[in-house]
Amino acid sequence: MYVLGIWDGHDSGAALVRDGAIVYAANEERFTKRKLEVGFPFHSIHAALRFAGAKPHEIGHVAFATAEFTKTLERLFPRMKENYYMFRRRKIPRPSFENARHKLKYSMTTVGVLPFCRGASSMVVRGNLKRLGIRDFKMHVVDHHTAHAASAAFTSGMSRSLVVTLDGLGDGLSGSASILSNGRLERVLAIRARDSLGIFYEQVTNILGMRELEDEGKIMAMADYSYPFPFSDNKFKDFFHISGTQLSARHSPARQYDLVQKIAWQMPREQVAYMAQQLVEGMAFKLVSNLIDRYNIGSLSSAGGLFSNIKSNMIIRQLDNVKSMYVFPHMGDGGLALGAALYADYEITGRTDHAFGAYLGEGYTEEQAEEELRKERALKYERHGVEQSARHAAELVHDGEYVLWFNGRMEYGPRALGDRSIIAPSDSDEVKERLNLTVKRREWFQPFAPSVLESDAENIIEYDGKGYDRFMTTAYPLKRELRDRHKSIMHVDGSARAQIVGKENPAYSMLLSEMKKIGGRGMVLNTSFNIHGMPIVMSPRDAIEMMRATKTKHMFINGIFVTNRAVA
Repeated sequence: MYVLGIWDGHDSGAALVRDGAIVYAANEERFTKRKLEVGFPFHSIHAALRFAGAKPHEIGHVAFATAEFTKTLERLFPRMKENYYMFRRRKIPRPSFENARHKLKYSMTTVGVLPFCRGASSMVVRGNLKRLGIRDFKMHVVDHHTAHAASAAFTSGMSRSLVVTLDGLGDGLSGSASILSNGRLERVLAIRARDSLGIFYEQVTNILGMRELEDEGKIMAMADYSYPFPFSDNKFKDFFHISGTQLSARHSPARQYDLVQKIAWQMPREQVAYMAQQLVEGMAFKLVSNLIDRYNIGSLSSAGGLFSNIKSNMIIRQLDNVKSMYVFPHMGDGGLALGAALYADYEITGRTDHAFGAYLGEGYTEEQAEEELRKERALKYERHGVEQSARHAAELVHDGEYVLWFNGRMEYGPRALGDRSIIAPSDSDEVKERLNLTVKRREWFQPFAPSVLESDAENIIEYDGKGYDRFMTTAYPLKRELRDRHKSIMHVDGSARAQIVGKENPAYSMLLSEMKKIGGRGMVLNTSFNIHGMPIVMSPRDAIEMMRATKTKHMFINGIFVTNRAVA
């Protein structure tokens, strides 16, 4: 039995579940090359069916998330969604009504699911699926935060956990708490959209001149460059209040937007970023702590866009009453397709535990890669095999080079986890600057992250014993004796967003093992295989084009070593 999950909003995508197994999951941006695509995921659905060898008539169940009023309007009038996408990503000249447009959006955040919404949204989704030949199926309309909760709870490997979701908003809510126990997922708390920490952080991102729903990570990074000051001096300190397990906002989102603008006008942007980060960390820390105390469950699984904030996640992990913590790796709305599919599967079968790995997207053979390489006169290539590629890549990185590393199936989510990665030495400021300025082309204050061999992890990070993070969803303090040498993979506060690599990725683990043999430490700088503002590469053709565009000399692609002869 196939269950197809769909998300057709911000970072749209599709996921396919068969008899309890997650077969495929990908986002539309990888196909259209428009970062955080909002269009209906036709390409992702087609790719999922092709990968599984499934026919359209074999899809027995379809699940999609979110039926709120504004989302339904966008489905009925897709031009509205496209216009907002171009506006939000700043692909059009700045409109004179920009402030009014934001105010209108924030004034509508309290409008949830109206009586006609589920039917109208289902009608549009059915019509789009019919174009793909998918007709006879049962439709499941899954609440936004239920989909987030399912993605975390059902992939965590925990049989009992407290499940917390926090984001901007969806279906009238900005957060929830649920309990997974005895094979049941039950919501015990809801946070209104009006009281959204995610909307607040989005507003700060926008007002500081960055792209909302995209550049929030830059605010988190920038916050480290402010001088610290106590929370009592934070001008946002009264914006939110927690009483027990209830989070509430003092102001409406529209009023809050005006106040953030007024405060930000008079302060350096790094101080505004610091205040926003300090507030979010404090509120999330207190809310989660109170929830754990109330329900007496120390195992935490989480999802929703606010849990993409790795600094906040690190602070939460430090709670004494948190015994273990899991963040679903595609925690933002891009993960809703899989969450919806998993919840529908739960409704059908009662299953609450799904084996999960991040490598769920497109994969290519060595022959397919070689076919593309033959078309390139400037590229010299030779077959190495994975073992020799790992050894050769480690040698180049140890000698101070960066390399493009393409292997296996594409990762699901916003992080490159060793299948679509750029690998570099973790102790070279010179290479870090080259990556920032000529390859990634991004802001200098954004730190890179390390991949760390699991057997070396406790010698590199201050491990808290609460579960190794294999998906770069949290930060760990770096060992103090390593901080002076490894600044290229470290935030200025001494923390690093480490990916701990074990047996889940044999080829990448082999590369890190070779690094340890050569240099004594199984660690590299790992950043995503893309130019800033573009999606991570999907195919060999994408990889080749980026190699040429960035004038990169070395690439390893499915066991093939590639040299760019156009680079000296």
